[in-house]
Amino acid sequence: MTFDWSVVWEARSQFLAGVGMTVFLTVATMLFAIPGGLLLAFLRLLPIKPVQWLATMFVEFFRATPLVLQIYWAYYVLPILTDLRVSAVTTALVGLSCNVSAFNCETFRAGILSIRRGQVNAALALGMGPVQLMRTVVLPQAVMRVLPSLASTWVSLFKDTSLVSIIAVPELSYIALKVRSDTYRILEVLTAMAFLYWALGFPQAKLVDWIHRKFKVVE
Repeated sequence: MTFDWSVVWEARSQFLAGVGMTVFLTVATMLFAIPGGLLLAFLRLLPIKPVQWLATMFVEFFRATPLVLQIYWAYYVLPILTDLRVSAVTTALVGLSCNVSAFNCETFRAGILSIRRGQVNAALALGMGPVQLMRTVVLPQAVMRVLPSLASTWVSLFKDTSLVSIIAVPELSYIALKVRSDTYRILEVLTAMAFLYWALGFPQAKLVDWIHRKFKVVE
């Protein structure tokens, strides 16, 4: 067996472009999914049944169906139903944002519900309104409690961006598979892809471990 690692070096600009797209999708998705998840959590907690049901249906759909199916559906089926066509990158960003927002919703909702009722009653007794109560008492504590879970979601999202390669978004997996097809060097190219994912993902995983230790809540 012979190895030819020069194919990886020659395709370095393509690999770097793929890394850039992967990082972009991860960051952009989380920028949408954090406020999106928080909004869905508020909607699920509102004492208005129709709003609760709609928010719950949205969350449960994206939590209970495979992400790859959601991406396929958004890219191939939605344009047929709505006659609205967008780029593959936009479709990927929307699909990932909806999916992660659904999971972030449950993370935020659990954090909000974990705040002891006594604190809420005390704030109300002091004359705080619902908005002030949420902003000054509940949310600051809830965010600190869910921060480790959000960090774990970030790492999972970073790996899940590889799924958008099915609609030809030029992220790292798509680029690596394209280089493999062009060069027929399976071992070298896939090994390089695995190394790049590890080099980017390992520091994130260690950061999550640190966040768990730093911000864990002890009652």
